Amino acid sequence: MEHPGHANHGKVLFYYYCRRIKQDMSSLMKWVLLAFLTGYVVGGISSLFSYVLTKVTVFRENHLWVFLYLPVAGIIIVFFYQKIVKYEVGANQVFSTVRSKDDVPLRSAPLIFLSTALTHLVGGSAGREGAAIQLGGSIGNQLGRWLNLDEQDRHVIVMCGMSAAFSALFGTPMAAAIFAMEVVSVGVMYYTALVPCIVSSLIATNFAAGLGIHPEVFHVKDIPELTMLNGMKMGMIAIACAVVSVVFCIALKQTSIFFRKELKNCYIRVIVASIVIILLTFLLKSTDYMGAGIHVIAEAIENGRADTFAFFWKMVLTALTMRAGFKGGEIVPSFFIGATLGCVLGNLLGLSPGLCAAAGMAAVFCGVTNCPITSILIAFELFGFEGVSFYLIAVSVSYAASGYYSLYKDQTIVYSKYKAKYVNRHTHM
Repeated sequence: MEHPGHANHGKVLFYYYCRRIKQDMSSLMKWVLLAFLTGYVVGGISSLFSYVLTKVTVFRENHLWVFLYLPVAGIIIVFFYQKIVKYEVGANQVFSTVRSKDDVPLRSAPLIFLSTALTHLVGGSAGREGAAIQLGGSIGNQLGRWLNLDEQDRHVIVMCGMSAAFSALFGTPMAAAIFAMEVVSVGVMYYTALVPCIVSSLIATNFAAGLGIHPEVFHVKDIPELTMLNGMKMGMIAIACAVVSVVFCIALKQTSIFFRKELKNCYIRVIVASIVIILLTFLLKSTDYMGAGIHVIAEAIENGRADTFAFFWKMVLTALTMRAGFKGGEIVPSFFIGATLGCVLGNLLGLSPGLCAAAGMAAVFCGVTNCPITSILIAFELFGFEGVSFYLIAVSVSYAASGYYSLYKDQTIVYSKYKAKYVNRHTHM
């Protein structure tokens, strides 16, 4: 005969586990619903953003005279930032929001939208991911406020917004989901945000695709067999990409220091920088460095052709553009730098230049963001899986060789790249 205490104990355990399962499922459903909402809201706005950038780029390509209005656009952008937000906002502020050290205001979303579109219209050498991170983060943060989420949950919905915006612009939902979790604190993944970031990035990608905005997909040709020699060649290219990624980060930092020291007036700064950019562009006799330069990336990867010093001039013009006061981002320029450098080195080493361009693009991205998993996923989503061995070599070597430099000064290195130990320090920017 069963003892009555055993039966009661069984009931207690049964109800306890039922409550636990109910709590877990309720939390899951809450975040799925919030991720759907964030994915649709941020995905819709980011799709509009992508559409506007495409249109202004086409307009500039058909009316090159607008490039001469670069100083005017710079003055307008600086004026609005001085009058509306009165302090610098950007991707760093979004990272600080995730770590409870700052707050990203909603008013920064339309401002980064318009200023990035204006930068691309007049041919500033800039990307778009910085705008995407800020756009998604600020909208996600405001949604959290409207929904009365607590501080911890607002961190997660900010990451959801980052993933959704990144995914809608680049069409890489896997990389977008992981990037938001990986980029803030290197060595620590915010797994709490895994489901919401994945759901929101998938929703945003599908939303963008439904509006006719499709991702760039590059066709990598002539992928050789992985041999010891080919692996060593790819390792050499990865080391070169790591060095260039460090140089790029240093160039951005030193340009900013120089501008603040020598050109303290922000209006004079943007005018002088604009004139220098215009003069350099005329001397180079090329429009390749205007805007994001996606066509140059495609030419390097798909046809194995790139100018020898294209990566260098892209670094110079991007540093001048972004540190003068224009808006956009440095990640797409890092794609440009990596693809053109990899292509040139591939031709020199006798390894498929298209493959080396693709690997170089992933390697430089990894070097400037310290996000190896995201870099590998970007390679998979943009180039396919056939060259997987080469992409893994390029990304892993670049991550190890690029030190503690980053595009983002508020990114934190939590664990050492070289020893299994806790370091918890900010990257060099």
